[in-house]
Amino acid sequence: MTEQSTHRGLRSGLALLIATSIAGFATPAFSQTVPVPKPAPKARDGSVQMSAQDKVPTTTGATQKPPTPVIPDPNRNVPANIFATFDSNQKAQAARVSSYLSSLQTLVGNFVQVGPDGSKTKGDFYIQKPGKVRFEYDAPSPIAIIADGSSLAVRDTKLATQDIYPLSQTPLRFLLSDRIDLLKDTNVVSVTADDVFISVTIEEKQALIGTSRLMLMVGTKDGQLKQWTVTDPQGYDTTVAVYNLDSSKKVDPGLFKIDFTNYTTPAN
Repeated sequence: MTEQSTHRGLRSGLALLIATSIAGFATPAFSQTVPVPKPAPKARDGSVQMSAQDKVPTTTGATQKPPTPVIPDPNRNVPANIFATFDSNQKAQAARVSSYLSSLQTLVGNFVQVGPDGSKTKGDFYIQKPGKVRFEYDAPSPIAIIADGSSLAVRDTKLATQDIYPLSQTPLRFLLSDRIDLLKDTNVVSVTADDVFISVTIEEKQALIGTSRLMLMVGTKDGQLKQWTVTDPQGYDTTVAVYNLDSSKKVDPGLFKIDFTNYTTPAN
């Protein structure tokens, strides 16, 4: 096996992991080879810094240490009844999560991702609603994920390639909606709450792909987003925990631009 084929195999595995967390096993609309620039170096003080050519703000306040993601019980029994009913307390908790998500316009922070095999990766993320997000994975991962409002690109800076997915086919759209009522706009199958988390689980069934689930978790005390878990049609979980959140920063629009140029077509 050549070095190139080996790297492509590793990339395929990583892309599958990212697809589990972000693209939800959507089928790429197309793949292409593009010249991807290297990201800007991170700030020496460890704060979050956006990778754009223009200078952009960093997060403020006390810097938190990476959290330990809460891994759901793989044997948990999540109801699959689309006609599930919820009591007044569950409806109130779902409404609280909906109100919080709808109140966000921008969000900047760090993340820790745990794959189905227990592997961990870290990075920075930037959200501008509606529909725009950027995930930059720390080295040695060559991956960046960008959504521009309608499409989502998975970039590999080492191979200079990117796969394009329709944003509408990814569970991330629920986090990026300008306004959302989870009980009305999604198929919620579970709402639970304890002293630490409010958890809302959304189920999606797609022809030829199968059933996947997205579990959103916000803090019971502060009401802020803590993590989400995507369960693929085979039952494997990928969990993303977020921290050092800042919803007051203006985000550089250039972070969310996707290069759709077809560089494989010779110029006339």
